[in-house]
Amino acid sequence: MKASFTFLVFIIGLFISLVSSAQTGKLTGFLTFEDGEPVAYAAVFIQELKKQALTDERGRYELADVPFGAHQVQVSSIEIQGLNFNIQIDKPRIQLETVVKRAGEKVLDEVEVTGESIKNEVEKTGFAVNVIETKRASLQSLQTNDLLNRSVGVRVRQNGGLGSQVSYNLNGMSGNSVRIFIDGVPISTYGASFSLNSIPPALIDRIEVYKGVIPAHLADDALGGAINVILKKGAMNNVTASLSYGSFNTQQANVSGSYRNSNSGFTVKASGFYNFSDNDYEVWGKFVRNILANGRYEYVRAKRFNDAYKSAGANIQVGFTNVKWADQFYLGLNVSDDYNEIQHGTYMTIPYKGRFTESQAKVVSVNYVKSDFLTNGLELNFNGMISDRKQVVNDTVKWNYNWFGEQSIGLNGSPILRPNGAQQGAPTINHINRNIATFRGGATYSISEMHRMVFSHMYYTIDRTQRDLMRPAREREFIGTRDLTKNISAFAYEATLFESKFKANLFGKYYQQEIDRMDPVLVTQNGETVKSEDRVSSKNTTSGYGLATSYALNNSLTMLLSAEKAVRMPSENEIFGSPGENIIENIGIRPEVSNNLNLGLRTGPYQLNSTSKLTIYASGFLRDTKDKIVRRINPRLNDAVQTDPFENLGKTKSIGFEGEINYTWNDNFSVLLNFSKFNSVFNIQYDPNGNEYTYYNRQLPNEPFFTINSTVQYGFKNVIQKRSALNFYYSFGFVDRFYTTWLEIEDFRTPRQFIQDIGLNYVFPSEKLVVSADLRNLFDQQAYDNFAVQKPGRGFYLKLNYTINKF
Repeated sequence: MKASFTFLVFIIGLFISLVSSAQTGKLTGFLTFEDGEPVAYAAVFIQELKKQALTDERGRYELADVPFGAHQVQVSSIEIQGLNFNIQIDKPRIQLETVVKRAGEKVLDEVEVTGESIKNEVEKTGFAVNVIETKRASLQSLQTNDLLNRSVGVRVRQNGGLGSQVSYNLNGMSGNSVRIFIDGVPISTYGASFSLNSIPPALIDRIEVYKGVIPAHLADDALGGAINVILKKGAMNNVTASLSYGSFNTQQANVSGSYRNSNSGFTVKASGFYNFSDNDYEVWGKFVRNILANGRYEYVRAKRFNDAYKSAGANIQVGFTNVKWADQFYLGLNVSDDYNEIQHGTYMTIPYKGRFTESQAKVVSVNYVKSDFLTNGLELNFNGMISDRKQVVNDTVKWNYNWFGEQSIGLNGSPILRPNGAQQGAPTINHINRNIATFRGGATYSISEMHRMVFSHMYYTIDRTQRDLMRPAREREFIGTRDLTKNISAFAYEATLFESKFKANLFGKYYQQEIDRMDPVLVTQNGETVKSEDRVSSKNTTSGYGLATSYALNNSLTMLLSAEKAVRMPSENEIFGSPGENIIENIGIRPEVSNNLNLGLRTGPYQLNSTSKLTIYASGFLRDTKDKIVRRINPRLNDAVQTDPFENLGKTKSIGFEGEINYTWNDNFSVLLNFSKFNSVFNIQYDPNGNEYTYYNRQLPNEPFFTINSTVQYGFKNVIQKRSALNFYYSFGFVDRFYTTWLEIEDFRTPRQFIQDIGLNYVFPSEKLVVSADLRNLFDQQAYDNFAVQKPGRGFYLKLNYTINKF
C-alpha cells in the first residue's frame, strides 16, 4: 500500500505541475427581491457551459471556472419572474448584486436546467461518496435511518424498534469506525437522546455518505466512513410541522421555523421533536424461547413488554446572517431528554423486566462562518460546543422472567431469582455524568480559481464521572473518573485542472489521544481501611494521509479513485464501557489502522430521450485493517449476564464491490436499484500464549455482507383537485443470511431477509398540507440486524405535514 500511495502522490504532483492554458474566472453574486429580502434556492446557470448554482439562504451563489468572454446568465425560481442578462468575464473574480421581481400570480414558462446539481458536484469530487436527497422522503412517514438503509453500500443496524441502539455498516466497516456529523459537527456531542432519527427528513437538505476515505474538512478519526447530514438553511420566515402515528403506539412530531429581518440580518431558527413508542411488536423464531424449569426450550411467539422509548428535544439558534462581519453567526442551545427500557442483553435469549435508562443533555454552541475574511478567497469557520450530559442506568428487579412477561418458575414451584440480584448483573442505580467540550475550527484559502488549501482542527475532551447508589455507603463517598482528550489536525490541497475535467484532493491528518481512568478502592493498611486509587493513563499519537481524484472523460462519464491510510482512536464507550448498552471497559484497547482503497465509475445522467434519464454507478473497494475494534462475540447465548467489551482483532481484510442504477421518466416515474457485496475475513490473531486463534481466514460474524435495495415511485398530477399530486412508492430490501457468532452452526445464523414496504402521499393544491400513509414490512417477515435481535414486523403509519411560508 505504501508504494501505491507514493505512486499516487507522484501522479498528482505531475498533474499539478502542468499549467492549464485556459483563462477562467469566478462569478459570485447575491439575488434579492426589491424589498431587500434574499432569494433562496433560485437556479443561476449558464446554459452553453452547463454550469449551474443554487442560491443559499442569503441569496448568494458562485460559479467557478467560467472561461473568459461573453456569456448569458439565466435566473429561475418559482418565486421570481425569470431573468436573463449578459456578463463579460475578463478578470479572475467578478461579483454582482442582482435585484429580481416576485412572480406574483404569473405562471412561469418551464425552463430546463441542465447544469450540475449539488448532488452531482459532490459525487464527482473523487471521494467514494453518494448523496441522498430528501425532498420526496420528507413527505413520507420515514425516519432518517430508513433513507440511509436504502442507500448503496449502507446498512443501518438497529437493536430493535424506535430508540434502540443503532450502528452503521459501510462496505464492511461498522460501529464507531463510521462517524455521524450534523453540518460537520459530531453528533455524539449532543448526547444519547439526540440521534439521526431525532431529525426528520423535512429538516434535512441532503445527506453525504463518504466510504473509506474521509475529506479533511470532517476532522475526525473516522476509519471506515462518515455520514454528514446537511440541515436546510432554507428560505427564511417559515414554519413547518408534522405529526405521525402508527403501529406499536408509535408517535412522532416535529416543528421547525426560522425568521430573518432583511434590514438588520437578525436571524432566529428553532426546532423541536417528540418521539414515543411502546415497541411492543411480536418476536418469534429460533432466537425467541422460554427456558423451562427442566432446562428444555419452549419456542414461542410473544410481544416485547419492556421496550418502551420516549424522547423529546428542542434547539434554538439566535444570531445574524449575511452581514458585513459574518456570513453566519449563531449562539445556540440544544436540550434533549429520553427514557429507554431495555428488553434484553446482547442476545434475545433472556428477556429483562424493569431495566431502563434515562438521559438528559444540554448543549451550548457558537457558530461563525465568514467568506473573504480579511482577504479575498479566505473563508474562516468555527464551531464550539459545551455539553452537560447525564444518564442513569436503573436495574433493581431480582426475579427471572420469560417472554410472556411472567416470572419464571423452578422445579420446586417457586419463582426463580436472578443469579446476581438484578436483570443484568448486580442491582444498580448508576449515575453517569459527562462534561464534553468540542471545538472545531477551519480555514479554506483559494489560491486561484483552480487551487485551494483546506485546514481544520478538532479538539475534543470528555470528563466522565459515575456513582452507583446501590453500592455500600462508604464506597458511594468516592467517585470514579474517566477522562479522554483528543486532538485531530488535517490539511488538504485541492486542484481542479484541464477545464475542470481533473480534480484532486491530497491530504494528511495527525491524531493525538490521552486517557486517564481512576477508580477509588478501599484497602486495609495496619488494620485500618483507607482510600486508595486504581489509576490507568495512556497517550497515543499517529498520522494518516490520503488522496482522492476524479477525471471526467466526457460530460456523462467520470472515473473516481481514492485511497487513505486511516486511523481511528478507541472511543469513550470502547475504553471505559457503557452500562446502559451492556458494554464493559477495556482500558488496554489499541487504535485501529486501515489502508482503504476505492476505484469507481459514475455515468450519467444519460438523456435516453426527451422524457427519460439513466444514471449508473459502480465501485470496487478494499479495506486492509490492523487491530480492528469489534464487540467481543460470545457464543454462550444463555449466559445470565450478557455484557461484553470491545476488543482488537489482529488483521482483517474486506474486498467487495457495489453498484447503483437510477432511472427516471417524465418526472413522474423513477426506479432505483442498488447492491453491495463484500468478503470480510479474519486473517490472523494470536492468543496470550502466542498461538494463532482457530478462526483464521473466516468470514467475520455478525456482519451482513450481501444486501440489495430497490425503490419504485410513481406520481399522478391533478388527482381529485387541480394542482394536487398523488405519489405511490414501493421498496424492497434483501439481506443474505449471516452467522451471529464464530460457531458456524445453523442455530446461530439468521435467515435470508426479504422486506417490502409500500406507501402513498397526497399533496394538496396549496402544497402546504401533505398526508401520507405507509405500510412497513408488508408481509410481516422476520428482520434481523445485530446478534440476531429481531426488528419490528408489519406496521402501518400515518403522517400529516404542514408548512407556512413567508409569514
